[in-house]
Amino acid sequence: MPTLIPAPTVIPVPGNKEIHEFAGLANTGAGNISIAHMRSPAGWSEPGQTPEFDEYTVVLRGAMRVEHRGGSVDVRAGQAILTHKGEWVRYSTPGAQGAEYIAICLPAFSPATVHRDQE
Repeated sequence: MPTLIPAPTVIPVPGNKEIHEFAGLANTGAGNISIAHMRSPAGWSEPGQTPEFDEYTVVLRGAMRVEHRGGSVDVRAGQAILTHKGEWVRYSTPGAQGAEYIAICLPAFSPATVHRDQE
């Protein structure tokens, strides 16, 4: 029988980025995948990270910048990007619109496995 996920869990983060996790450790206890709807404002950025999971990001509105060791990629509405586990990346939304996007992590996102840079 299908399982309805009635609502996401809102994940508190510093600043004014919004994370609404539908599937994953916080909302459903799933360790194999996390699916979150995110909104980040213009000018938002986070520390770099070297996660232990692959992350697919589908941009719905605005644009996101993904920095990596070889440069950076701007991902616009209607596009997606895959960042690979063990690869250093930093996400930001420098454009005037910010971004709205879906993030899918395999296995699930966890604060213990994201390995953010120390600021």
